[in-house]
Amino acid sequence: MIQLKTLLNCIDNSGAAIVECVAVMRKKTQHARIGDRIIVVVQKQRSFGPENPGGSSLGIANKVRRGDIRHAVVVRAKKEQQRKDGGLIRFDDNACVLINKNGDPIGTRLSSMVGAELRDKKWSKILSLAPMHI
Repeated sequence: MIQLKTLLNCIDNSGAAIVECVAVMRKKTQHARIGDRIIVVVQKQRSFGPENPGGSSLGIANKVRRGDIRHAVVVRAKKEQQRKDGGLIRFDDNACVLINKNGDPIGTRLSSMVGAELRDKKWSKILSLAPMHI
């Protein structure tokens, strides 16, 4: 479960490295699980290498900046979660993927695995970008 003020890793290539959860969307509780939509503030920006004077290096541009308020989807959570088949799933860290208001991912690649619970919550666009889902 992700609570308010929790720091999460951002695993897409949108330019954010670490984000902070400030609100959970459409829930009466203050906790978010895998597949829930949250509002985050970018705390740390990812650097893609040395900057060129005419633009960013290798044509890669940061799509978000430090201090930006964005929507995100939780894709991994440290707190164990029970699956329908009776098994428990738990990850080593809390992670999210930034999305726009329509629900489309901002980044074009994901760097690590995501939870398969995203399939039940209709986040198939995120699942298609992920290299692996467990």
